[in-house]
Amino acid sequence: MKGFIGAWAFIVGLIVAIIIAILGAETVPAWSFYLLALLGLIVGFLNVTEKQVMPFLLASIAFLVTFQSLASIVERLPLGEMLSAFFGLITVFIGPAAAVVAVKELFAVTKSR
Repeated sequence: MKGFIGAWAFIVGLIVAIIIAILGAETVPAWSFYLLALLGLIVGFLNVTEKQVMPFLLASIAFLVTFQSLASIVERLPLGEMLSAFFGLITVFIGPAAAVVAVKELFAVTKSR
């Protein structure tokens, strides 16, 4: 059941980020940051198993770095404002998930010694 909720939180987070980027690229509402961060926390707590920790953290780091870079690059494109907003919203969504998984892994590593 936890994986099911986490999977849906991930899908909803992506959909919310897409819709907000399309509808409100110029002024992203503050509530969207809170909603995406909350969904990211849910994903981090419920969706990543022990076997998936390292691949998830590696992918999250690569994702966050590249999306931050892409957000500054795409601003100059015709749909750049919308894409930049989307990339920013996705980083707000993935960041808390990565933080939760990293903290859980730190506790697991220090507890095992």
